[in-house]
Amino acid sequence: MPTIGKTKLTSSLNLSGNSLAKTAMPIETDALVIGAGPVGLFQVFQLGLLDVTSHIIDALPYPGGQCIELYPDKPIYDIPGTPRCTGRELTASLLRQMAPFGATFHLGQLVSTLEKRPDKRFFVETSKGTQFITKTIMVAAGVGAFQPKLLRLEGLDRFENSSLFYSVNNPQHFADKNIVIVGGEDTALEWASHFATDGLDKAKSVTLIHRRDVFQAAPALVVKVKALVDVKALRFMVGQVTGFEAKNDQRSDQLTAAQVTDVDGQLQTVRLDVLLVFLGLSPKLGPVAQWGLDMERKQVLVDTEKFSTTQEGIFAVGDINTYPGKKKLILSGFHEAALAAFGAAALVFPDKKIMLQYTTTSPRLHQLLGVEPANPQAK
Repeated sequence: MPTIGKTKLTSSLNLSGNSLAKTAMPIETDALVIGAGPVGLFQVFQLGLLDVTSHIIDALPYPGGQCIELYPDKPIYDIPGTPRCTGRELTASLLRQMAPFGATFHLGQLVSTLEKRPDKRFFVETSKGTQFITKTIMVAAGVGAFQPKLLRLEGLDRFENSSLFYSVNNPQHFADKNIVIVGGEDTALEWASHFATDGLDKAKSVTLIHRRDVFQAAPALVVKVKALVDVKALRFMVGQVTGFEAKNDQRSDQLTAAQVTDVDGQLQTVRLDVLLVFLGLSPKLGPVAQWGLDMERKQVLVDTEKFSTTQEGIFAVGDINTYPGKKKLILSGFHEAALAAFGAAALVFPDKKIMLQYTTTSPRLHQLLGVEPANPQAK
């Protein structure tokens, strides 16, 4: 199975991205983290060190955010203490680090409603109907929620999630089918090679369509796909999908073919059962812009003491925020998350003095992290 967007989670991380029904009762939590990119994941860890429980929401169907979507296999050299890692490796490390705190993920959904309650807590509802009552909100949405770029053909949208898909959640659903994949980046090539070769999920046929014969993907992946084309395990076409065919029944939600215009302007028909479209993703700021927060150039203004916004109880960390001297670096976001956690803890525990403790020496933190102290006498 392709590893893009499929970072394995430890058993103590909970996923609830597939629930479509409204929760019977709102989920109550100390903090709701919006955004599961590196800064959002580290935010959960920092909150956990201060006994602040959290849930995490992301529009993507998997954790990792921009790291997974834009540079999963490209090297990153400026993570403290880590000379080199990929976006995928960084995401996996952060997931392992936050695992002791058992945060629940709510993936593939956007925040659609945010209301301040009389008790100063927030009511939040997502696009899938999941409801929360939270004491604090930590916005770690990066440059916005990543949403797939759509294939714009009139009438095509009615086939979405039946025979047209912009992501793959259950690859076995596509086994033994005629698949057409549109795109030229890592995700398109990974799924094309997967369905052309994987025994369990192997498709009846796979056709990869891209507007050029040059791919924007990892070199090793390009070599693999070209090898599959050479042995006719995978068909590659240069062109663009300009139309489609479907069953004559207007109530049907089943595509039957893609109409492809090649570089010579000739129209070809490719039979299919499933159309997978991977044209990349675009960030959209979304409902954050309607929350009444002070903003500057589509970024949330924060203080630099605790990275709180102009709305008490709402904090913003990472690329979503701005302040004098702001630098859009992952390591800057990590620093912001640490200070924001202390700001949130002061609201969650108003009668408690929030003490700074060190993971090297604090028995309490060792207990939370489930580790043995290096010095047994520290118990």
